[in-house]
Amino acid sequence: MPYRRQRTTAAAVPSVIALAAFAAVLAVSPQVRAQTVKVGLAMDLSGPFAVGGAESKAGFAVAIKQLGGKLGGVPVEFVEADTAGNPETARQVVERMLMRDKIDLFTGPVGSSVALAVAPPLFAAKVPYLSSNTGPSDLSGARCNPYFFGASYPNDAYHEAAGKFAGDKGFKKVALIAPSYPGGKDAITGFKRTYKGGTGDELYTKLGQLDYSAELAQIRASKPDALYFFLPGAMGVAFIKQFVGAGLSKDVALISTAFSADEDMIPAVGEPMLGLFNTAHWSFDLDNPANQRFVAAFRQQNNGRNPSFYAGQAYDVLMAMDAAVRDVGGKVADKPALLKAIKAANYKSVRGDFRYGANNFPVQNYYLRVIAKDDSGRIANKVIGTVLTNYQDTTAAQCAMKSS
Repeated sequence: MPYRRQRTTAAAVPSVIALAAFAAVLAVSPQVRAQTVKVGLAMDLSGPFAVGGAESKAGFAVAIKQLGGKLGGVPVEFVEADTAGNPETARQVVERMLMRDKIDLFTGPVGSSVALAVAPPLFAAKVPYLSSNTGPSDLSGARCNPYFFGASYPNDAYHEAAGKFAGDKGFKKVALIAPSYPGGKDAITGFKRTYKGGTGDELYTKLGQLDYSAELAQIRASKPDALYFFLPGAMGVAFIKQFVGAGLSKDVALISTAFSADEDMIPAVGEPMLGLFNTAHWSFDLDNPANQRFVAAFRQQNNGRNPSFYAGQAYDVLMAMDAAVRDVGGKVADKPALLKAIKAANYKSVRGDFRYGANNFPVQNYYLRVIAKDDSGRIANKVIGTVLTNYQDTTAAQCAMKSS
């Protein structure tokens, strides 16, 4: 199947393109286009979100193989590029996809700052963006847009689930740590929204930071009952190793989300992760046919390892696109019909049943997991309960969705 790779540098694309220009360019595009759907995959394959980007790519690969070169029965071309986890680079990548490749659908970014950078040109061009990972609170709330679908989760909800768990568990004082960027701020805000106990230190670190000696000294001095941390990818790997190495795990319980405690991180950390509680809307051990099919295919294509939630979400987004293109009979230029088909979510999701709320973000369950050894001795997550059922994020109340 067609699968184009872009190599993008800051010099390769104009740094500033007026948003109005996108609409103008598309308006004068040829009326007759080849019957091929074009999907932009702008992935964070390098930079601070590279771990999640690599997992997303692996999930996309499973879906692409199963779809067999078509989307909804129509030939598909995937236009791939690396954003480097950099908002400005990502914006340039997307502008090029819109101007040169004329993409019909878009997905890929892991980082919230990247998603917020690429959203405006996509919205101006009226290209639906189905997020395979991040769901910034701006886009689930006041800046919601009919062309953005938080297909995986709203940022705050994972952390709201963790905050509820911490309260239910009876922790009286919880310290908080996250990187200083939009996703990190959403994490702290979401946790505090549902946790009714006392919070200790709130620590914001540099994005990509790997040395936490100063923060760990501060946590030790404040003596919390538990520590809630949101440190995705390599940041989380480094933090957990240093936290356990400093002896803090004897007195301070660790709470997190799948961002910092999923299958992509477990092999890098090993036994120090045992007993770590985390929340997620999806897990490889959820018992439904769509998930079982995906997990089996992923293991077959990836040397038997379990998929992370980044991979599960990426797979799910392409299956959602497949259903939407099918339901509009391949007529992706009919934007109102395409948006309606995307929102209908007429496919079997790996997470099980869900629906989109008024802000185009999912109403779904959020689960509690614990990292333990399975029957074979492999360290992995295990779902042990449901924290929130059919949950709509609280930021949805701020959304006054305008028609397309």
